[in-house]
Amino acid sequence: MAIIREYSSELEATVAQRVLEANNIPSVVMRDNAGGMLPVMHFLYPIRLAVRAGDVELALELLDSTIDDPIGDDVSE
Repeated sequence: MAIIREYSSELEATVAQRVLEANNIPSVVMRDNAGGMLPVMHFLYPIRLAVRAGDVELALELLDSTIDDPIGDDVSE
């Protein structure tokens, strides 16, 4: 596994993981918060997102991409 991103919030990490999951890229969110007992630990130890070594390039490309034409905003005629 290779760590590709670090996040300061659980929400950001989960959204990124769901984007990868929707594109069939397995990932793992790793957190060091004492099993949920110390949720403020993310200030010291960021939440990490990891993928298989062979998926790093595609995963980063997906997470870095932007949506140029959101759904329902088709202006082609």
